Amino acid sequence: MADAFLRPPPALDSGCALFLDVDGTLVGFSAQPEDVRLPAAAGALVARVAARLDGALALVSGRPLDQLDRLFAPLRLPAAGLHGTQLRPRPGAEPQASTAASWLHDLHLRAMAFAYAHPGVRVEPKGQALALHWRNAPAAEAAVVAFAHAQLPHLPGVRLQPGNHVVELVSAGHDKGTAVAALMAAAPFSGRPPVFVGDDLTDEDGFAAAAQLGGYGILVGERHPSRAHYALPGVDAVYDWLQAGTA
Repeated sequence: MADAFLRPPPALDSGCALFLDVDGTLVGFSAQPEDVRLPAAAGALVARVAARLDGALALVSGRPLDQLDRLFAPLRLPAAGLHGTQLRPRPGAEPQASTAASWLHDLHLRAMAFAYAHPGVRVEPKGQALALHWRNAPAAEAAVVAFAHAQLPHLPGVRLQPGNHVVELVSAGHDKGTAVAALMAAAPFSGRPPVFVGDDLTDEDGFAAAAQLGGYGILVGERHPSRAHYALPGVDAVYDWLQAGTA
């Protein structure tokens, strides 16, 4: 059920700018992120919503842009990938090249050695970030988090981004809030109140940015406290809300 402290959101306004998280919001979680698939007809619904908003709909995700494009193909939407490290403000524009950050190679080697000693922990290189998943090894959570924190003294300009059964090492200075702010500075988003829909701790920055820019956040699932103003109980409810917004 949705967070008891938050009300259901109002109907989708065609004058807003809509920012959608992906995992936990438009798709459920999977032990292997690459195995996730959109629900049937979801892509067509997202395309209809984008058309109703005159293109002011963007995906804001921890996934890299190339993964988002494969997941939503043939759609090529405005998007922010890797928590804002990658940005595509215009519909249909080519994604930015995902060049490996200089600090990732040695970190990847250390992470693989750590994962070898903790069966079930998965290391996911993302081009400009690195994620450590413990969904298949829940007892390893404390060790994974401790390992990630221990890397920071060796990685100036890098921060930790906690998530659902995952912690990521990403470049500092980028988050979903900065992504929203950057997208809102350009057409077709500028001048519209932003609405950010997401489920995870990573989405709290998006909720805060939306509120600061005159809009609001919608939390998917149950978590308290949150900077969102409204809540929906799960992925199916998100699609119901989007579908109602196309009526």
